[in-house]
Amino acid sequence: MADPTLLPWAAALGAGLLIGVERERSQPPESPAGLRSFVLASLAGATAAILGPLALAVLLAAFALLTFSGYARTRESDPGLTTEFALLLTVLIGALAQQAPGWAAGLSVVVAGVLAAKSTLHGFARNVLSNAEVESALMLAAAALVVLPLLPDRKIVWLAGLNLHTLWLLAVLMMTIQSLGHLAVRVLGSQRGLALSGLAGGFVSSTATIASMAQRARLEPAAQTDCLRAALLSNLATMIELSALVALIQPALLPDLLPAVGLYGAGALLAVGALIHGGLRAEVSAGASTLQSAAKRPFQPLQALLFASILAGVLLVAEWVRGWLGSSGAVVATGLAGFADAHAASASAAQFAANGTFTSLQAMLAIGLALSTNAISKVAAGFAGAQGRFGASNAAVQAGIIGLFWLGLWASRF
Repeated sequence: MADPTLLPWAAALGAGLLIGVERERSQPPESPAGLRSFVLASLAGATAAILGPLALAVLLAAFALLTFSGYARTRESDPGLTTEFALLLTVLIGALAQQAPGWAAGLSVVVAGVLAAKSTLHGFARNVLSNAEVESALMLAAAALVVLPLLPDRKIVWLAGLNLHTLWLLAVLMMTIQSLGHLAVRVLGSQRGLALSGLAGGFVSSTATIASMAQRARLEPAAQTDCLRAALLSNLATMIELSALVALIQPALLPDLLPAVGLYGAGALLAVGALIHGGLRAEVSAGASTLQSAAKRPFQPLQALLFASILAGVLLVAEWVRGWLGSSGAVVATGLAGFADAHAASASAAQFAANGTFTSLQAMLAIGLALSTNAISKVAAGFAGAQGRFGASNAAVQAGIIGLFWLGLWASRF
């Protein structure tokens, strides 16, 4: 604008107009606050912000009394308080425009959008979200916004250098990733059936996902190809989550790890593609019960806590082994922890690299060992309770993608 001093006033005027137009169209004619009221409220807030804090406080008190009297007159026909709260917020947005016109303009767009999406938001909250999903969302919010800030963000010497803040952050990250997988299943629908369930389940535990798909393949032989495809997709989720953990804990490891990650993921996708090309079409009914189970809860909090506990245990044991046998022993100990959980073991290796306990090469070797030992668990899970074809196919793919991962590690180092 030619005159920068006019920008705050333009932002205040625009905010009042935007919110006022939405309220004018949404409210009944007898509503006490319409387009002009919101424009004047925003401009009044901008004026009061120049006059000082006392003027703004008096203005807010006056508008609070006005909105209360308006609500008292119309509460029989319109018992909601949305318009009244929006009017008070518009006063504050007008005041904010004097200090940060960009923030004020952006906030006014958000407010108008929320007001206009009334039907969509109400329908989503009442008809789409389940009670378990609401509870999980509150639990995730509490874990991220309440517990995480309270934990000390420093290494604790008597716990072998563990950082409780980092451990809990990883648990929150795991819950978030699981929730995103759950959301993908909900949004894309049941037509993808087992494939989506396998991908989402891999964010929790690829081994457990393969075991469950093996059992389903035994119970429903006609869906064996679909179950195998879902089981193999869980490997892709494993690699996505592992990459996210490494990027969070020790980003410097990621460039050297990318070739191995890329080859592993490409191998898993090729195996899935071969099944899609030569296998049967997916049966929606085969994945129905899995999707219904996935819809119950976006994430398993005990799984996340177990993940953090395993990570802490691996760090403690590996630190003890390192003091006894040196760094090489710690690499082996971390790799063997992959039998239980490849994510936790890999996160431990990345944490050791961040602490300076492992070199970059040692950390990548530990991650490779963890994935290799975890692949043995996956092979055992594939044979447990399934037909021989499922177990053999899964074993062949596990051997292939682990070989590709080691090839990628070798290529990144030489």
